[in-house]
Amino acid sequence: MRFLKGHGTENDFVILPDHDGELELPASLVATICDRRAGIGADGVLRVVRTKLSPEVSDLAGEAEWFMDYRNADGHAAEMCGNGTRVFARYLVDAGLAEPGEFAVATRGGVRRVTLDVSGDVTVDMGLPVVHGRSVATVAGQEFEGLHIDMGNPHLACATGEPVVQLDLSHPPAFDTSIFPGGVNIELFNPVGPARAVMRVYERGSAETRSCGTGAVATAVAAAALSGDITGTWTVEVPGGTLTVTLGVETSYLAGPAVIVAAGELMLAE
Repeated sequence: MRFLKGHGTENDFVILPDHDGELELPASLVATICDRRAGIGADGVLRVVRTKLSPEVSDLAGEAEWFMDYRNADGHAAEMCGNGTRVFARYLVDAGLAEPGEFAVATRGGVRRVTLDVSGDVTVDMGLPVVHGRSVATVAGQEFEGLHIDMGNPHLACATGEPVVQLDLSHPPAFDTSIFPGGVNIELFNPVGPARAVMRVYERGSAETRSCGTGAVATAVAAAALSGDITGTWTVEVPGGTLTVTLGVETSYLAGPAVIVAAGELMLAE
């Protein structure tokens, strides 16, 4: 099984080209691939398959040729991944499957338009964030209030009022399940200047990761709400680097680096 490895601000993924939709990918195999000791190691898997050959999104084939079948590190399918979409787009261009510039990618969260610029950065049109109200996350015994935000996948973005580097994210935070019963990605952030925030994230199915693209947008939304604005450009610093989030009236954009770092042959059996 051929694979590639890529990352966006150190949010890393194993890419599995499966253009004709022939690959069986049970959750147990995904979890083994993502294991950092027994497998390749990654925050998730990106299966590359033609949209028309993917029954769950085949209705999007007229808008996007390629479907990003994203799986979290525990093997479960997820709706959307911002950094994953950027790495997926980088693979498509590097592999000659898409032309540089602007094109569309199908995800379980809908079609996302991506743009590769001359600097190498990849920008994703993330759609309009939907705020579902306030709630509380409990992290190592501390409670932080935040906003439930739907980015195509579910988030709870919480301002901490203290440096996020000091927080213990070794165990899953607790949260109210009434809004998103299937679980949420939890962002902990603190503003460090005008239109700038520092963020850490605990992703459902993957534990703490070095970055989260949809989480960066959710953080910008929550930070902007605290500042009294709903639009503008935010810089979000994550452990793996820096992302730029632009909040508009009708949509949002996520921009940052995306690179392919390795390719090889996967010898793992389920």
